[in-house]
Amino acid sequence: MTNYVTAQPPKWAENTVLVWSVFGALAVVSLGLLFWERRLAAGEPDGGVRPVPLGRIAVGGHSMNPPAVSAPVRGREAELERISALVRCGGGGMVVVCGAGGLGKTTLAAEAAARARAEGQAVVWIRWRDDPEQLGQDLAQAAHVLGLPDSRLEEARTGRVALVDAVWEHLAAVTGWLVVVDNVDAPAHVGPGSGRPAAYRGWLRPYGGGVLLVTSRDTSRQTWGPEADLVHLQPLADDAGAAVLLDAAPHAGTAAEAEVLAARLGGLPLGLNAAGTYLSVPTSRHRTFAAYRHALGAEFADLLGAEHPAAATDPAVARRVVRHTWDLSLDQLDQDGYRLARPVLQLLALLEAAPVPRTLVTPELVTDATGLPATAATVDAALAGLHQYGLLHTPEPDGTRATSPVASRLQLHPLVREVTAHTLARPEPTTAWLMAIDAHLARAVEATRDMPGRTGWPTARLLAPHLPAHLDRTTPHDFTIARGTLDALACLLRAAGAVSEELLLRRHTFDAENRLLGSDHPDTLASRTSLANALGGLGEHQEAAELHQQNLADHERVLGPDHPHTLASRNNLANALGGLGEHQEAAELYRQNLADHERVLGPDHPHTLISRNNLANAQAQLGEHQEAAELHRQNLADHERVLGPDHPHTLGSRDSFANALGGLGEHQEAAELHRQNLADRERVLGPDHPDTLASGHNFANALRGLGEHQQATELHRQNLADNERVLGPDHPHTLASRNNLATALNNLGEHRQAAELHRQNLADRERVLGPDHPDTLASRNNLATAQARLAGTGRQRRWWQPSRRVRG
Repeated sequence: MTNYVTAQPPKWAENTVLVWSVFGALAVVSLGLLFWERRLAAGEPDGGVRPVPLGRIAVGGHSMNPPAVSAPVRGREAELERISALVRCGGGGMVVVCGAGGLGKTTLAAEAAARARAEGQAVVWIRWRDDPEQLGQDLAQAAHVLGLPDSRLEEARTGRVALVDAVWEHLAAVTGWLVVVDNVDAPAHVGPGSGRPAAYRGWLRPYGGGVLLVTSRDTSRQTWGPEADLVHLQPLADDAGAAVLLDAAPHAGTAAEAEVLAARLGGLPLGLNAAGTYLSVPTSRHRTFAAYRHALGAEFADLLGAEHPAAATDPAVARRVVRHTWDLSLDQLDQDGYRLARPVLQLLALLEAAPVPRTLVTPELVTDATGLPATAATVDAALAGLHQYGLLHTPEPDGTRATSPVASRLQLHPLVREVTAHTLARPEPTTAWLMAIDAHLARAVEATRDMPGRTGWPTARLLAPHLPAHLDRTTPHDFTIARGTLDALACLLRAAGAVSEELLLRRHTFDAENRLLGSDHPDTLASRTSLANALGGLGEHQEAAELHQQNLADHERVLGPDHPHTLASRNNLANALGGLGEHQEAAELYRQNLADHERVLGPDHPHTLISRNNLANAQAQLGEHQEAAELHRQNLADHERVLGPDHPHTLGSRDSFANALGGLGEHQEAAELHRQNLADRERVLGPDHPDTLASGHNFANALRGLGEHQQATELHRQNLADNERVLGPDHPHTLASRNNLATALNNLGEHRQAAELHRQNLADRERVLGPDHPDTLASRNNLATAQARLAGTGRQRRWWQPSRRVRG
């Protein structure tokens, strides 16, 4: 063996300059290679790209098959057909199935994948793991399954091409595939790089030859861009929710009982599956739909609000548990900088299960309740984030005309609200939070009452459902103030014609006062009057009459026969009797009351004018049209002189005078007055106020009297739609509107359609008003007329019904 240490070295080794030069050159080359490798790995802007380990791409480390769907997918046919049509057409694209947690996005995607596979499509399922590198590997594996050649992967491995571009160039070139990327709830993390997928330069693009289907809680168009087809999932309809429950627990009750439970669970598939699974277990304490629904009131925390020990560390578990599924979204919002999202959601959950006016959720409320600093910008951001993740909705009011004022509203899904409220620590922070809510509710009512004109009416409607709990939470010391808050809002609602919302507050106030103050207290008597008037406004004349009868006796006993409250109580009883069709008895009470009002209050007092108006209306109902018209003519002049031409009572007086003229056959003058009054009421009260609807009704009647049947029919058709939307299908004004539309159709020769409407109206009036009510008798006569017309056997008298607002 040669000893190189002692052997004679070569001649060039003795040249030290040469040796050190060689060593220096080698060192420079080594450093250059090192820097070049790092440059390739970092993807420098000069075009270098990161090499990719070929082995990881070529061999998948987990299944890419879609999960099996274990039960029929209910209530999603429209969404599934929308996705299937895109898959079948072969044009490619990106679909984003989005919505809050628990809506069944993964289930829908799995069903879409199963249908695509059944139609011969290649299907690949990828579960997002909050790891952009893993997503890249999975999409590369999907492309490889779809024929991406190894040579192209080698180019990506060696950095000659970006892997994301190699994958999408291939996916754009091949057709007949569906790739699902499930649970992309943090789209900004998808990569490569930072930013939203909307730029379409990352792993999620809409330019493939097949369909890329993404599921996500992020519902924002800004996130997904203009090319993505967003499928917003909503809660299931009651019948579809019932089908889900019956699939899981077919012996737990009837379809009707299942529908009631589905509605109680808000149509949320996760909640429905949880309930169905519970009911299917033989050892469960509650075995029927009805029993489970009843138990939710007392055992919600155990049935749907129970914690799961693994939810905090395993997002997959959290997604399957009702209690935890929304925490994932709230955690993500917190990580994204929306620090107030969770406390704002908790605040909203402490309010009632009804839309909340946006103006109530102020920085001051958030700070007063939670102690956290808040500004208008941070509260706006929190609400926007909750909306983006589907936890908060901003529903539009149903059927509101474009000319009607509206108020922005916020609403939680019922289960989101209920779970959030149950998971708040008790008694703190909710005691302090509820105190802050009550203080701000009172301020909101005051601010709404002070708004000019009709601008506060929409907000008043939204505040109404949240006020009863406000009264219940007050101490005896604060009861008078809280009751005043409810009364102020109820008066505003009455002016707005929002009788259903007013009735809610009137009934709650009366019950509280009757309990705390006693039945003879003047405040209780006043509240009973207001409650009875609200009932009359909704057509509940029998209950209203009974309350007014009791109230009149109590007023006469406590305050005396001539007290203004006693006179008002007698007037209101007469109103209710008129609503019941007892016009003779009502007229006698009105006549007595008018004399007493003139004696006690004077001839020009507003209450005296109301009393004179109502007596004239009763005379018209009794057929005394000439006397009624003269009294109304005098009363209208007095109203205009005392209250002014635009006062609501003046408008009511003009309406009554025009009706009386119609009763005398003076249809031209009546039509002109009704036309003027309709325009004035739309201007003063708004197009949806019940008094405005009554004017539209009466104007159509006047046109009928002039023989302008086509125009009258169109007005009645519009008026019926408005009454159904504003007052509901069973309100007496709605029934009168349907009656008159049917008769107008008869005049146009549309006898079959008229008969059907009269038949429907007769059944509704028998159910709502009773078989012997005069309006029911009119409907029975009008149905006979329509049937005779249809059979061609003759003509009978048609009963038209002017809609009159009787004030008290």
